Amino acid sequence: MSGAVSVAGAGCRVVMRAHGRPEVLTLEPADLPAPGPREVRVRVRAAGVNFFDTQLRSGLYKRPLPMTPGTEGAGVVERIGAEVTECAAGDRVAWILSPGSYATHANISIDRIMPLPDTVDEETAAATLYQALTAHYLARSTYELKPGDVCVVHSAAGGVGGLLCQIAKIAGAVVLGTVSSSAKLHAACRAGADHVSIYTEEDFSERARAITGGRGVDVVYDAVGLETYERSLKALRRRGVLALYGEASGIVPPIDVRILLQAGSVYLTRTGLDSYIVTRQDLMERAAEIFAWMAQGRLAQVIGHRFPLEQVAAAHHTLEARSNVGKVLLVP
Repeated sequence: MSGAVSVAGAGCRVVMRAHGRPEVLTLEPADLPAPGPREVRVRVRAAGVNFFDTQLRSGLYKRPLPMTPGTEGAGVVERIGAEVTECAAGDRVAWILSPGSYATHANISIDRIMPLPDTVDEETAAATLYQALTAHYLARSTYELKPGDVCVVHSAAGGVGGLLCQIAKIAGAVVLGTVSSSAKLHAACRAGADHVSIYTEEDFSERARAITGGRGVDVVYDAVGLETYERSLKALRRRGVLALYGEASGIVPPIDVRILLQAGSVYLTRTGLDSYIVTRQDLMERAAEIFAWMAQGRLAQVIGHRFPLEQVAAAHHTLEARSNVGKVLLVP
């Protein structure tokens, strides 16, 4: 990787100075300021790699450059800001929606910090929480699943999709999981999908209709986007909900809203985690339920790949190939 330096000794961070392929990500010495009054300095034990990171790097979404990617991770608090009372040096914590996690150290707002229970290690936390929080708001708030509901979960072998299948089963719902290839069928079944469809080979909307006796499903949770949204609409029952929360295959184009009427007065929403954790209390309440499910063995994430910081380009290539099962981590 161009610009690579050793991560031993002084702290390092991944820096992006231009948009482009994964090779624009370089490793450089870190020069962090002191944490602000409501920030904590953490030593990063593991950082999650997400599709949003690759879309940010490619230029699909824009942020001021240069920047250090990564919005989630877990580690140990080394220093606290003057106004922080919620944690102390030495505490094990996880965080989400805070930039700069592709590094050995990061300053994180206390509003994005969650203390880790003794039952959860740092790698598990970094692999689980962002996706679990997303799956939680989708299944508990965007469309709250109830016993007997039928849902479609796209990317059922992926990070969010696998967890969403598990939460749907906790809620008592029937799950039609979709995957992009036969290699991912087992992972979707292991996550709890009652039925599995390879959406690149069959029309999952017809499968959804067959499962429901022609009625259609109550909700489709869709992070694939461009390749699936039209069939997702066709899979819904009258007044069903299509919850878009990602664009792994490309951005959904503008649509004529009359399509929603023709589909049965269905609802369409594009969601984001930040709208569901507006306050730290929101975050802590969702995290508490997730940690409880994890402790009970009802919610578990698969870690698909671990990469050191100097192999960050390989981590992005792996995720963009859409061949991985489970979570991709950077482990400083």
